[in-house]
Amino acid sequence: QVQLVEAGGGLVQAGESLRLSCAASGSFFSIDSMGWFRQAPGKQRELVATIAHTGSTNYADSAKGRFTVSLDNAKTTVYLQMNTLKPEDTALYYCYAGVVVALTRPPTVSSSWGQGTQVTVSS
Repeated sequence: QVQLVEAGGGLVQAGESLRLSCAASGSFFSIDSMGWFRQAPGKQRELVATIAHTGSTNYADSAKGRFTVSLDNAKTTVYLQMNTLKPEDTALYYCYAGVVVALTRPPTVSSSWGQGTQVTVSS
């Protein structure tokens, strides 16, 4: 069982910044990757950014140059620094964690999702 605790959402004006965080805890060996997805009303959930335990990152085109994803030293908390926010960034942001639950070769990875934190950007 993996618990993901998200924090940092809120209401900001266009051009401002927010920092989201998501802490993973529970029964697993290690983090394989963590990241953020978002879902706006009437739209499908989409990738924002992910980071692997190796430090390798992946960003949606809409996030490149404005958002930065990072892991803490313990590699159990993921952050999303969002700068120059736009109204179109308004969405429910979900934390994602891929955790190693069995030391098979390759490792068995299980996916977990947070409950979501709302980000609203006013124009």
